[in-house]
Amino acid sequence: MHSQWRNEVFMYMAGIIRAKGAKPIIVNGVEDHVHVFVGLKPSTCPSDLVRDVKNGSSKFINEHGWIPGKFCWQEGYGAFSYSQSHIDNVYRYIGNQEQHHQSKHLKKNIWNCCKSLRWIMKRNFYLIGVDA
Repeated sequence: MHSQWRNEVFMYMAGIIRAKGAKPIIVNGVEDHVHVFVGLKPSTCPSDLVRDVKNGSSKFINEHGWIPGKFCWQEGYGAFSYSQSHIDNVYRYIGNQEQHHQSKHLKKNIWNCCKSLRWIMKRNFYLIGVDA
């Protein structure tokens, strides 16, 4: 994501998350993917939240004309579930995405971050949740 407007997009994504009744903990990413760490209520359907964040942020980017052509997220997303005791480590991991991707390969980072956790990996959009 282009550094000149990425923070605006991340703030917009956080607003969508709030509007859907979830708690945005941190939203950050690099050129080819975004991590969204949220507090979820048990009644929240992760796939519905991801759909809404992806649709809303795509529309927001396109309305601003920040890229030539039409922006859209690729299909799929990765979903990870964490306990309350992991919040600080996950927050730091997401906050340091640029540094992580300068020195390590993405799959190795994700594996190191999620060794003992349930996860499904697809591409480009990661919903990382903790019970609210």
